[in-house]
Amino acid sequence: MKVAVRYFTRGGNTKKLADAVAEVAGVQAQDVSVPLSEDVDLLFLCSSVYAAGIDDAVKSFIENPGAKVAKIVNISTAALLPSTYKQVKGIADERGISVDTREFHCRGQFLAMHKGRPNDKDVADAKAFTRRVLQA
Repeated sequence: MKVAVRYFTRGGNTKKLADAVAEVAGVQAQDVSVPLSEDVDLLFLCSSVYAAGIDDAVKSFIENPGAKVAKIVNISTAALLPSTYKQVKGIADERGISVDTREFHCRGQFLAMHKGRPNDKDVADAKAFTRRVLQA
């Protein structure tokens, strides 16, 4: 199975999760500015909520990932909203890309809210989630 990890982060919260996912998957996490160079079976897409939405860079990547993506697994952080899943799925559906119903989400630090998140437990939970997805 060919796996890739892409992420977008402004403050580094989401990169922590992307690096953890990539470690388990045995690949390198790369920013969404790096298009896929080959078709992938599974794309772990790590993003955050900014002003109630995903960043335009994430939207652009989903719209044109550079190669065929069979399925996206959503990974997200946010200070307030529960997930980026619905927004990622909406764009992916328009492009004919399947989005796994399983997702990982944790709080992300924003100003004084959720200080230190994602923390060590969140990173460990993201690794365990990734193992479960890859073993299924």
